[in-house]
Amino acid sequence: MTIHADETLQPEPLERLEFDAQTLMVEHPPVWRHPNKQAVFDIACRPRESPGGRLTYTRWAAMSLPDRVELPSAAGIVVARDGYFDYLPTPEATAGIEWHVNFADPHLFVAYGSSLFAQDEMQVAEHPALGSLREALDAEGRRAVTVAGGEPTPVLVMGVERRCRIVTNPDAAEGRPDGLYGNDFARATVDAVARATTRIEPPTVTNVVAMAAPPGGRGRYRAEEIESVLVTAMTGFRAAVIESGRQHGSRVPVVVHTGFWGCGAFGGNRVLMAMLQVIAAQMAGLDRLVFHVGSAGGRSPLAESLRVLGEDLGHPAELATGDLIARIDAAGFEWGVSDGN
Repeated sequence: MTIHADETLQPEPLERLEFDAQTLMVEHPPVWRHPNKQAVFDIACRPRESPGGRLTYTRWAAMSLPDRVELPSAAGIVVARDGYFDYLPTPEATAGIEWHVNFADPHLFVAYGSSLFAQDEMQVAEHPALGSLREALDAEGRRAVTVAGGEPTPVLVMGVERRCRIVTNPDAAEGRPDGLYGNDFARATVDAVARATTRIEPPTVTNVVAMAAPPGGRGRYRAEEIESVLVTAMTGFRAAVIESGRQHGSRVPVVVHTGFWGCGAFGGNRVLMAMLQVIAAQMAGLDRLVFHVGSAGGRSPLAESLRVLGEDLGHPAELATGDLIARIDAAGFEWGVSDGN
């Protein structure tokens, strides 16, 4: 069953807050606890300079999965893209609204100012107003969380400026022989980090879906874990559809950019986590799911996830969601291992 953005009965967020970005940055400046993060910020925002525009923050309760799902149409919305997030618009969605997943911790942007530099922290470094948002939520005594009471509560941030880009690939000549991703960021010199950072003028604007993946496991995935991933991703994607429709009209195309969410430090299974996001995207009514595969080897697990979806799970074309979860459980997907970042 495909859900459309113009359905009359729409869930409402648990919280909705609006911020003037400049006021937000002045009243709640981000707190950088590592000199390399400060170096990035000094390039992104010159002295007495703050991001512009308005941010819309929403936090969403877990939504119920549809009773039935049509699998054959799911693979058709997927676009594979080599590399990592570049925040470039998708050519076939020029009139639509695009979102980028933040591979979140249960505590929103919790390590943004630290020496850590995985996907979450890198996104905040390039969009420094996200750090100010975290500080503002804390100052107001709000629950800055993407999981509450064991249930997902994805957070959406609409309209945040991306003020710099940071290259993380290994380049010994530029002082980053092992790259800058993950723990290697803290080992680099301030000068090497500054050389890897380019100010974006004028800044671009990003919409963010922050959702937390399961924090690791061992052996076979349990049916409850599979269902939890589906609920988390479907809720985040569906919220993006609802918010896009709210601000731009119910029939606006909606695109979400993602990747191997939960497959780094948490050791998630790449085939399974890709497949569950594709299913969730179809359930949520997305027009496109742009899947950034990272290195060249990333195309293989994505392709396998689509093969399993179409060949192993796609008959009959429509089936009950509970039966789908049981079939995925029976396939015996196993957890991988953490990449240490």
